[in-house]
Amino acid sequence: MASWEHFSHGSDIGVRGTGNSVEEAFEQAAIALTAVVADVATIEQSETIEVQCDAPDLELLLVSWLNAVIYEMAVRRMLFCKFRIVLAGCSLTGTLGGEKVDPERHQVAVEAKGATVTALRVTCDQNGQWLAQCVIDV
Repeated sequence: MASWEHFSHGSDIGVRGTGNSVEEAFEQAAIALTAVVADVATIEQSETIEVQCDAPDLELLLVSWLNAVIYEMAVRRMLFCKFRIVLAGCSLTGTLGGEKVDPERHQVAVEAKGATVTALRVTCDQNGQWLAQCVIDV
């Protein structure tokens, strides 16, 4: 079952996504990232953005993916609520669905500065459940 959560880590915050596939776990980690910044339920999907990432392994690919989401948030002044990724080895193509920040509807709590390698894990348990997590610098 896909889900996301936050975990505390000093002055920063950890994001964790789980799912039945590594793709689903990465997508859930991106939702957790968005939830650090604003209430995901207030975000509508009116635009889509495509991103691509490459890394030498799945753990660093998670960091690259989340940093790509953070970059698009900052540059486009957008929030995202829907994520879909396709993996080919350690290459990722992602589609981000969201909208421009609307201060009347979106209560932006903090700015995510970057995904880090702190507490970085991408693993699959014996039941086939994937976990993807790291700490976000805020």
